[in-house]
Amino acid sequence: MPWPVEATRRRIVARPRMQPLIERYSDHSANERTFLAWVRTSIAVMAFGFLVEKFDLFLEIMTGVNGAWKPGILGQVVGNVAGLLLILLGGTMIVLSLIRFRRVALNIDAVDIRPGSGGRMDTALVSLLVLLGATLFVYLSYTVISRV
Repeated sequence: MPWPVEATRRRIVARPRMQPLIERYSDHSANERTFLAWVRTSIAVMAFGFLVEKFDLFLEIMTGVNGAWKPGILGQVVGNVAGLLLILLGGTMIVLSLIRFRRVALNIDAVDIRPGSGGRMDTALVSLLVLLGATLFVYLSYTVISRV
């Protein structure tokens, strides 16, 4: 049995295009994703700093069990300072990323076209990560040298 002609016709109704609730939504969401990525990185840096700071406690427990090499006092101090500096570095990264997030959000909402910051804040954040790498290199080098 064939379908009635009316049932096979589809009614096409032009719908008005819905305006986004937030102007420049894609720019704002990209800014927020970047901010959250920096916060995630900062939390990882702080967690790693906590791990470095507490690692000497793990070494003391392990050397007490099997009587192996014991870390020196200077090595413990360097480990504690390096861990605390990493925690401080992670906190600084969060503050800088918040400042960058707010500045970019205001620039996105601005009516006039503002020139970019030239990446100064991004350069500062990357510099902090390079400082993290250099700190870890010095710490691990000192740990290896002190064992010899």
